[in-house]
Amino acid sequence: MRYIKIFVLLLVVIAVYACNNDAHKKDGVTLYKGLYSAGPEIKSFKDCDSGQEFWAVDSSAQLELQYSQLNFEKPYEPVYVEVEGIKSKSGDAGRGSEYDSTLVVKKVVKITKEIPQDVCN
Repeated sequence: MRYIKIFVLLLVVIAVYACNNDAHKKDGVTLYKGLYSAGPEIKSFKDCDSGQEFWAVDSSAQLELQYSQLNFEKPYEPVYVEVEGIKSKSGDAGRGSEYDSTLVVKKVVKITKEIPQDVCN
């Protein structure tokens, strides 16, 4: 009987640790697929699934770099991207305040000039 109690207690401790560890790893990061465009005044992301538009903040330091390497002749040309990021409420002041939400990009998974019609209309 004593070994059963110890075993159950051990299972509970492992389960609690596993749940807390998974939550910490994910950190609220989600994969988003959509259209990104950037220029001197605006950096925006339009989610293909919801159609919602976000102010985009590039904490990865890769999204803006890879976008600029596509060598567009004019700003604000849309590209298809798949990024991992965190959505948050936009602030009341400054750039991006006209958007309800801000997408903070943590990682660029894919970026291409070719916009897939079956994914993003």
